[in-house]
Amino acid sequence: MRIVSICPSNTELLHYCGLSTYLCGVDDYSDWPSSITGLERLGPDLSIDLDKVEALNPDLVYASLSVPGMEKNIEGLKDRGIPYMTVTNPESMSQVGEVLLEICEAAGLHQRGADLKHQYESFLNHYQSLADTITSRKPSLYWEWWPKPVFSPGGRNWLTEMSALAGGINMFHHDERASVKTDWEDIREHDPDVILAAWVGVETAKVNPSVIKKRPGWTDMQALKTNQLHVMEEPFFCRPSPRLMIGLAKLAYLLHPDVYPEPTGREDEKLLQEI
Repeated sequence: MRIVSICPSNTELLHYCGLSTYLCGVDDYSDWPSSITGLERLGPDLSIDLDKVEALNPDLVYASLSVPGMEKNIEGLKDRGIPYMTVTNPESMSQVGEVLLEICEAAGLHQRGADLKHQYESFLNHYQSLADTITSRKPSLYWEWWPKPVFSPGGRNWLTEMSALAGGINMFHHDERASVKTDWEDIREHDPDVILAAWVGVETAKVNPSVIKKRPGWTDMQALKTNQLHVMEEPFFCRPSPRLMIGLAKLAYLLHPDVYPEPTGREDEKLLQEI
């Protein structure tokens, strides 16, 4: 079987489902697992080169609608008659488990999907049990997905659930949108306890905290006064795959080191080892 993934989170999900060995091409932003190194690159996920996809003669393309603008990829696949599956876009961490089951069932791997879902949910339940023990005030978190114009995850996004499981509160948890467009002044007025910069598609090393600190009026914000501005690794927070478990472990320990275990950076490995 020859399969293609045109979204980084899909590539990661396929690996957990045991299907990455069948990949023959991926989008330019897919960077994990290491086994995909050397595969045909098909362009950025918002502008896939469909000529290259068609030339690979795939049995199935795993597409996505996780980012606005991906619609044209699906329209192009449909027009060319290329077999594709649009993977459900999770709105919460919990739904990632359901997507694992969905992908596995589509490949005839029902038991693997059920086992993956169970193990993944067990991890989330463990963190929920730890969050339930926190009696102190939970810090408000400002997640910055993009700096200008400012975009931050809303209530219908996995980072809201992750924040709660880590003993915090997403500043925009009350907003029903998946992504909230706002501005620097609005964030300054909210005055969050913690600022978490995870710019979508940008490597961690290229996110400069000093630039954030120079915004008008931001030096007076609580988070900057208490040195609570943190640059977070984009792959562990911005992609809806089981690698979010690594992000959750990192965030939880950052916020409440007295409650949560120190992260290993390999929290997702147990998911694969026990299946």
